Amino acid sequence: MIRKTVANVTEALEGVQDGMTFMLGGFGLCGIPENAISELVRLGVKDITCISNNAGVDDFGLGLLLHQHQIKKMVSSYVGENDEFERQMLSGELEVELTPQGTLAEKCRAAQAGFPAFFTPAGYGTEVADGKEVREFNGKMHILEEAFKADFAFVKAWKGDAAGNLIFKGTARNFNPCMCGAATITVAEVEELVTEGELDPNQIHIPGIFVQRIFQGKDYEKRIEQRTVRQK
Repeated sequence: MIRKTVANVTEALEGVQDGMTFMLGGFGLCGIPENAISELVRLGVKDITCISNNAGVDDFGLGLLLHQHQIKKMVSSYVGENDEFERQMLSGELEVELTPQGTLAEKCRAAQAGFPAFFTPAGYGTEVADGKEVREFNGKMHILEEAFKADFAFVKAWKGDAAGNLIFKGTARNFNPCMCGAATITVAEVEELVTEGELDPNQIHIPGIFVQRIFQGKDYEKRIEQRTVRQK
């Protein structure tokens, strides 16, 4: 059995360099790789391209990288919770590629499966289709979308074992699973790391073949973007 375990986040991010493209899992602030993001901030890597459903909030998640001006380009679906993102985009400091949410997920999944591209009707007739091949299937127009190419994928799981098998929890299953194996190196941080054989095979969402490095995360904040409570 090949063991994928590394000692800590520092070892897990060995090889990260300026100018690379990173995938970062999570949905909103749910299931984001908090430890990996903090380490990227500490390392000070610059001119990076981030592929992520959203850009975090001003003082958490990818917002931490934005505040340090480490991100050159964001490839995202939803970015409405981050004022600094808006400021950088409108000022021209940040390149932004807005992508329909389903297309974003499928571009990850296609890379994971080894497919170079696919056709989708999403975005046809809009700016999303500019410069892309268009074909008709069953009377409906589709645009050609290419799979993502990334150097690292950083994902966060609930449980994992030393072989890299992963179990996700709740909304964290939205983008984390399809990013596993979709980059040259997939780094998984988990809340609970166990030995091989401890996970029920029927509960595993992602097999270890899609993961190169795995480590036990710590100090998770698990923030809520918009907390709504009943008035007394």
